[in-house]
Amino acid sequence: MNRYPLWKYAIIVVALLVGGLYTLPNFFGEAPAVQVSSAKAMYKVDAALQSKVAQALQDASIEPTGLSLENNSLKVRLADTDTQLKAKEAIQKALVPDPEVAPYVVALNLISRSPAWLTSLNAAPMYLGLDLRGGVHFMLQVDMAAALSKKIDSTAGDLRSVMREKNIRHSGISRNGNTIELRLRDAATLEATRNLIKDQFADLAFTDAPDAGEFKLSASLKPEAARRVQEQALKQNITTLHNRINELGVAEPVIQQQGLDRIVVQLPGVQDTAKAKDILGRTATLEMRLVDDSPEGTAAAVGGAAVPYGTEKYRERNGQAVIVKKQVILSGDSLTDAQPGFDSQTQQPKVDLTVDAKGGRIMRDTSRENLKKRMAILLFEKGRGEVLTAPVIQGELGNRFQISGSMSVTEAADLALLLRAGSLAAPMEIIEERTIGPSLGAENIAKGFDSVRWGFAAVAVFMCVYYMLFGVISSVALAVNLLLLVAVLSMLQATLTLPGMAAMALVLGMAIDANVLINERVREELRNGVSPQAAIHAGYDRAWATILDSNVTTLIAGLALLAFGSGPVRGFAVVHCLGILTSMFSAVFFSRGLVNLWYGRQKKLQTVSIGTVWRPDSGKAVAPRD
Repeated sequence: MNRYPLWKYAIIVVALLVGGLYTLPNFFGEAPAVQVSSAKAMYKVDAALQSKVAQALQDASIEPTGLSLENNSLKVRLADTDTQLKAKEAIQKALVPDPEVAPYVVALNLISRSPAWLTSLNAAPMYLGLDLRGGVHFMLQVDMAAALSKKIDSTAGDLRSVMREKNIRHSGISRNGNTIELRLRDAATLEATRNLIKDQFADLAFTDAPDAGEFKLSASLKPEAARRVQEQALKQNITTLHNRINELGVAEPVIQQQGLDRIVVQLPGVQDTAKAKDILGRTATLEMRLVDDSPEGTAAAVGGAAVPYGTEKYRERNGQAVIVKKQVILSGDSLTDAQPGFDSQTQQPKVDLTVDAKGGRIMRDTSRENLKKRMAILLFEKGRGEVLTAPVIQGELGNRFQISGSMSVTEAADLALLLRAGSLAAPMEIIEERTIGPSLGAENIAKGFDSVRWGFAAVAVFMCVYYMLFGVISSVALAVNLLLLVAVLSMLQATLTLPGMAAMALVLGMAIDANVLINERVREELRNGVSPQAAIHAGYDRAWATILDSNVTTLIAGLALLAFGSGPVRGFAVVHCLGILTSMFSAVFFSRGLVNLWYGRQKKLQTVSIGTVWRPDSGKAVAPRD
């Protein structure tokens, strides 16, 4: 009656082994480290770089506790945080002599002390949130002047296009700082331009005056419009950062505005801080411009002559100069999707781009008017422009086209990630980077772990005293529940925060509640004179429906928190939902396995150790009979 088949015990043993294996990395702790990653795919992280870093550390009299190449990055383990800071400074000096042209990203990190055999099994510790372990803190400065400059350039281009469509002739449109200057030949043209700006460019304030037989109209952004541009740039950058961090898979990040032009980014529990710093620090802004293939432009590109008026010089990745026009045909603002792939003809890595309807119309008009001319696709990162490719326009383009050229698979994937996450409305610069300690302090961290530890101990003592051997079995099942919960969180690489620890303590109470229901059901059967074996069987079977109902309703509430909550609420909900699932396994399946193992083999069972069984009518204890 109370015997498990062999396959059920096999499931219990496998669950315990897997749970113990994936919980184990959490006991080794973390070591301070310096991580070196490649800023671009052309710079390799290999054994030669490892030797160079080892030599730099030796010259600085720093002895690392470990030096290893993992996942295209070099990780240097150090004994303490003071040595970590000295090591970073030494490595930075050796690998990045010029901060403006950084071939490698050198960043502080915390890496697990787990042995290699655990790491080879993909067993890693669960992340701890910023309120428990700390994480990486970035302060980003948004270049508001660049945002305004970008808006002025865009407005000047739109004004030029609209005047061409309206057939309003002018002697030139130029920019002087944040002012757009138009030269007009007569009063009638001046009046038409003024009416055009009033109707279609309400954000511009303008003045006009005679100038050498002509009229000069000066237009600039109104103060409220400039302020709106800056606010929108900050909001767009914050949204872009959210998207980028989501692409990195960082759990529960903190991204918030600080002041008028700064953004704070906190990445709790992040492991690959070097990759995070690289993604956040790069301002991937895409621009498409026509190439100046005139004799003057060719001479400037080949012979080093002065660039023609209205053009700029940029270089391709192979070092070849390209002269492009200043007018931006299309920017990354119009981009809606970017996916890496391979060209079906050349089998070279590429990035497929999709633009919105407005961008598609611009590309169709531009490509139709400039067939057989070259269009350069430029990527601006950290204020530096680079020509990704400058192909010849072979036909009319639309909403979908591709970037291809001299790029590796890794570069194509990174570029697609950055462009897919969204272009930045204004460049940003990391002005502060630090690894911060727990925000609640070491004392509160200890209290958080103590709450779970002492809560578990108090429940276990009560169960053992009140339910005797069945209480011991319930306590073991509770320990297994905690083991499995930590293992699942570790396997999912979830981030445990202080609210998550509160959910863990709540799960312990809910898990033991299921065992209380089972034990009381068994007692009730014994009070009714049922034999011990039959009482055990009926107690588990009849308690199961109640346990299932209560856990399902609680799980529904947890899923609602997970779906509609954010930040710490989601952290609580994740642990809460996982804990309910593990508790149903441990409180029912595992505990019954132990009971069956202990009592199921006894054919003539006379008594069970489940505490005193009281008859409510007489108040006297009775001994159960077989």
